[in-house]
Amino acid sequence: MSILPAPGPTGELRALLCRRLRGAGERLPPERELAKALGVSRGTLRKALADLEAEGLIWRHVGRGTFIGARPVPTQLDLQEVTRRTGPADVMLARETLEPQLARLAAVHATATDLEAMRACLRETRAAGGWRSYEHWDNQLHRVIASATGNLVLQTLFEGLNAVRRSVTWGRKRRRPEGPAADHHSFAEHDRIVAAIEDRDPNAAELAMLRHLASVQANLLGVRPVDDLPPP
Repeated sequence: MSILPAPGPTGELRALLCRRLRGAGERLPPERELAKALGVSRGTLRKALADLEAEGLIWRHVGRGTFIGARPVPTQLDLQEVTRRTGPADVMLARETLEPQLARLAAVHATATDLEAMRACLRETRAAGGWRSYEHWDNQLHRVIASATGNLVLQTLFEGLNAVRRSVTWGRKRRRPEGPAADHHSFAEHDRIVAAIEDRDPNAAELAMLRHLASVQANLLGVRPVDDLPPP
């Protein structure tokens, strides 16, 4: 990694990194040692560190230290940390960003096998004898839609988001412990999503998924559904 010297404490810190450290991923010495080596106050050092972090040359992790290189992209092993720092509103925003696009692409790329799997999920959600069974098939329907895009990157993003979603404590109030009522909002919403995918209508599939997620958010977070979406 090339860190070119420049005037001032930031440049001196760059030069020190070149002399003492070998490359990306290596941890910097504690601030007290760095400040002493540079002959500057810790406040001045922190400003220099902030400059380098803004340039993507170092990254900081609270409780672990400061490291050379760009902040690593979270992996499956980091999902526990993501979950710890995530709330339901964050998850819903991520779902509303990703899943309507998955439905849109599924309307273009879904195979006959994909469509049959979606229909099977619809049947199983209605036949579910309790919330655990319902949520299994609800989750499976959304997974099949992601798979139907034929895009491995998007499927991987969905699985990561789904893992976080399932780990977050939603605090749902279930008034019917035996399972969802016969008129549970998701049944008709799921039907519309799958029907749009079967009709090869990307716009309708995207909108149906967006409306479904708005309903989920309203039920989970107690917020009003989006008013400016066209009626189903």
